[in-house]
Amino acid sequence: MRLASFNLENLDEGPKADPPFAARADLLRLQLERLKADVLCLQEVNAQDVTRNGRAVRELPALDHLLAGTPYAAYHRVVSRNRAQTRIGDIHNLVILSRLPVIASRQIWHDLVPEPMVRLVTAVPPAETARPVAWDRPILQAELALPNGKRLHVFNVHFRAALAAAVPGQKLDAFAWRSISGWAEGYYLASMKRAGQALEARLALDHLLTADPLALIAVAGDYNAEEHHTPVEVVRGEEENTANGALAMQVMIPLEHAVADSERFTVVHQGRRLMLDHILVSRALLGKFGKMEIHNEALSDELVGYASVAHSPESYHAPIVAEFDLSG
Repeated sequence: MRLASFNLENLDEGPKADPPFAARADLLRLQLERLKADVLCLQEVNAQDVTRNGRAVRELPALDHLLAGTPYAAYHRVVSRNRAQTRIGDIHNLVILSRLPVIASRQIWHDLVPEPMVRLVTAVPPAETARPVAWDRPILQAELALPNGKRLHVFNVHFRAALAAAVPGQKLDAFAWRSISGWAEGYYLASMKRAGQALEARLALDHLLTADPLALIAVAGDYNAEEHHTPVEVVRGEEENTANGALAMQVMIPLEHAVADSERFTVVHQGRRLMLDHILVSRALLGKFGKMEIHNEALSDELVGYASVAHSPESYHAPIVAEFDLSG
């Protein structure tokens, strides 16, 4: 069984799509086919308006067109929704595609961790009361049926990037800040969001692993963090942090440890090779693990690409895939 993750980076179509869908489809389709995944976790799948029975609804035609002609078109599909769960979100949806039957699924979005309350100190005009700080996206969870009667729990995550969140009155434009203090508070808010998402994932993991220490679990996706940054540390829960060996069966293991250091990166930023996309697995699933691949051979520097390449069809994230023997 092959489990993969790929941030498609704003997969979209229509006149406002940038870069245009037609320029991206063939390239991305080849990357997906190379993965040969049985379970595929996708991030940043945008929705579009589709007319059904005379009214516009939000669906994923760009994804449908990308998958057309591939085995993934026939896979079971789990899709994240908006906070109220009334429809598919507009942008940056999470999708799990599975050849294995889906027993159950849910999204987790402040179901386990309430919104923290923060009174901004640099807002213009000054904030008089505290306001809630909500995560930008949910966590998507699917329970899959294995041929041997066991179950595989897959979490698809896309944690907040380490980019400062907006603070009222502190932005000059989309990228420029009015003051360093304003940027610093925005960075603090972003850090809170990504750490909070990771905490919510960890609580969901502990619920499963407390009930069944031998549960087969994978948490795959774009963590927007390297291994020793807060989001990965929180999801992992290694013994060095808890100082409690009795919790060893609840530790999650990063599979990229099986890949050579020279190949261990999914993003290139200003010449630096970063491992921001991860697959962490439970101890029981680690026992079934065979190998991991990071398809980064053609990966471009995202900073150079955004600055100098017009409408690049690339995703500046490399796909990752792990192989397991789940026959026993």
